[in-house]
Amino acid sequence: MTSVISPINAVMPRALVFNAYVQEARSEILRYLRNPGFLLPVILFPTAFYLMFGVVLARSESPGMATYLLASYGTFGVMSPGLFGFGVSLALERDNGLLTLKRALPMPPSAYLLGKMLMAMISAAMVIVLLLGLAVGMAHVSLNVGQAAALLLTGTLGVLPFCALGMLVGTLIRGQGAPGMLNLVYLPMSFLSGLWMPLQILPDTLQRIAPVWPSYHLHRIALNALGVIQEPMLQHVLVLCGFTAGFLWLAARRLRRNG
Repeated sequence: MTSVISPINAVMPRALVFNAYVQEARSEILRYLRNPGFLLPVILFPTAFYLMFGVVLARSESPGMATYLLASYGTFGVMSPGLFGFGVSLALERDNGLLTLKRALPMPPSAYLLGKMLMAMISAAMVIVLLLGLAVGMAHVSLNVGQAAALLLTGTLGVLPFCALGMLVGTLIRGQGAPGMLNLVYLPMSFLSGLWMPLQILPDTLQRIAPVWPSYHLHRIALNALGVIQEPMLQHVLVLCGFTAGFLWLAARRLRRNG
């Protein structure tokens, strides 16, 4: 049986291919660590919201409100690194020719995408860790180690569908228009998924269409991780996997055609 071998793998030894992935991931991480103008808002924006609504205002609400808002703002927080880390940077790099240069380099094309995904996952994990610190230390949310670990895992992996969506948006628009367009996706989707207020408060029509958004399914998984709800999670996981695969396929097709 013959096998199809990519040109990169045919020319480069496996050790060099692996090193290309490592170096590209390292480059992405260092680039964002050296750019606090991007990283700090992504990390601090959801924590500021949780501090105001989950810590200060939730004290006068029911005892479980701080826990519910931990899942809500955790979901809200992990969406941002995927959407903006992928969408804005990809749009800008297409405009300034960096993506064309990377394609000409002797490295696997997927190393570029995996490096960005890894940085988004690290950013999402940092958001969840900060929120957990606020929840336990200031809002006095009672969590066991398993629940905290489950939320951290949910956030770290849950950023991937939004990486794929950000990648798709980044292939459709120019760099200067990317932040505004992504905000038009990010903020309404957060509201319509019940992240800012429980879905039960919204009109029936909005409640019925909530499962259309990937953020709704990630929110349900986060709520389950904290024990706020008890329902089968497989359907939500499968929907998120479907979103990720679909957005990636559309974005890859767009990049192959238009660069």
